[in-house]
Amino acid sequence: MERAKPTLPDQADLRTAGSDETKDTFWLHDLRVEVVSEGRPMTCGHHEGEAFLVEGEDLVFRQGTRFSLYALSALLPLLPAKQRDTHENDWMSTDDKVACPDPHCGAHFRIVRTGRRALRHALTTGLPEHRQR
Repeated sequence: MERAKPTLPDQADLRTAGSDETKDTFWLHDLRVEVVSEGRPMTCGHHEGEAFLVEGEDLVFRQGTRFSLYALSALLPLLPAKQRDTHENDWMSTDDKVACPDPHCGAHFRIVRTGRRALRHALTTGLPEHRQR
C-alpha cells in the first residue's frame, strides 16, 4: 500500500505575507546524488551516471537502481546539511563531491542542489511548533 503524500501549499501561497500557511513553513533544497568517475576503477559495483534524488524527506530511486549500502551510509549524514541554506563561503555550499568510503574504489558522488521545496512543521513532526518569545 502506497503512503499518501501530504498536501503542501503552493509556493505562491507561501509568499503571502501574514498568511497562516507561512507560520510553520520551512524550505529545503532538493538534491541529486550521482555516481561520477575520477579516473580510477570503481570497485564497489558503482556505475557512472547512476543517481538518486532527495526530495524533502524522501530518497527517490529509479526502479531497478542499485546503490551500495556502505556508500549510502557515508552520504546520509551530509544530505540534511546539504539541503539547508548555507553561507556562500561555507564548504557545504562549495564542495559537491564525496569519495566512496572504500579507499580502493575510484567512485565519487556528486551532490547537486536542484531546487527548493516548502515543507510544513506540522506535517513533519508530532511536536508543537516552537516559538521564541
